[in-house]
Amino acid sequence: MLKRMGKYTHFRLIRSIAVCSFLIGFCLLQSPNVFAGQFPPETSSGSIGVEGKISTAAPSQAATITTPGNGSTFSAIPVAVNGICPNGLLIKIFSNNVFVGSAICTNGSYALQINLFNGLNDLIARDFDALDQAGPDSNIASVYFNDVQVIQFGTHVLLTSENAERGAPPGTQITWPIILSGGNGPFAMSVDWGDGSPTDLFTQANDGTINITHTYNSSGVYRVIVKAADKNGGEAFLQLVAVSTGSSQSNATGGTGSGSNNITTKVDFIWWPAVAIVPLIFIAFWAGRREELYALRRQLERTRDKEKL
Repeated sequence: MLKRMGKYTHFRLIRSIAVCSFLIGFCLLQSPNVFAGQFPPETSSGSIGVEGKISTAAPSQAATITTPGNGSTFSAIPVAVNGICPNGLLIKIFSNNVFVGSAICTNGSYALQINLFNGLNDLIARDFDALDQAGPDSNIASVYFNDVQVIQFGTHVLLTSENAERGAPPGTQITWPIILSGGNGPFAMSVDWGDGSPTDLFTQANDGTINITHTYNSSGVYRVIVKAADKNGGEAFLQLVAVSTGSSQSNATGGTGSGSNNITTKVDFIWWPAVAIVPLIFIAFWAGRREELYALRRQLERTRDKEKL
């Protein structure tokens, strides 16, 4: 009797394994997220993300100021500044430690035009990497500016900004705070965004911070030139760098618009577990059925033998 129960237990165990294998395979097919890779979209308006920066060493090579030469004197602005620099870095020019213009180092050199203060101007160039880490200071070029506007009216209009470079994907608006100081209002303003679009023209009643805005239609690095003129004819000049890279906002967010919390999920199915399980299921059922038939046949033979006796 115990042997008979052992035989039946044996094939029942095989049948149970087969049923479990089938159920596992079914669950894997019905639950793809077990093997799914979920990826957030490139950008998602309103979503929560984590941003990090990989630390690298700051630039070790200093830019240089080739022109203007030390001791030069000027009576008109803007003044051209040129020099040698590490390729691809952002070059910022400072006059008396005030930012007065920026440019990208291309083919080992840079060129831009700047404002000067009345009297002595100690010009310094600094190169910055993508993490806004500054390299060593350049040589100092000390130049002089005889400002007729200051002599006549006691003040001269000046443009500067806390941002030498700003950027956004194509199709996304860039907002750039510009600081207008000195001079006598009202002021006539112009902004050339460097992409061939019409120059922005507007008036500003008083000095202060002005937010200029623009949307680039294609990727690129653009030279932005901001000009201001006060009612007395005094002029100011500021050159900046705008960067437009990546996909447009509508493409990046899947066209959901601002304020959306939608998150795009990419699901990858791993097909090999299902393919491997299916033949195992059939083999397990076949083995279990074969064992069951063998046990029944052996039982019938024993019964027949007993009857003969």
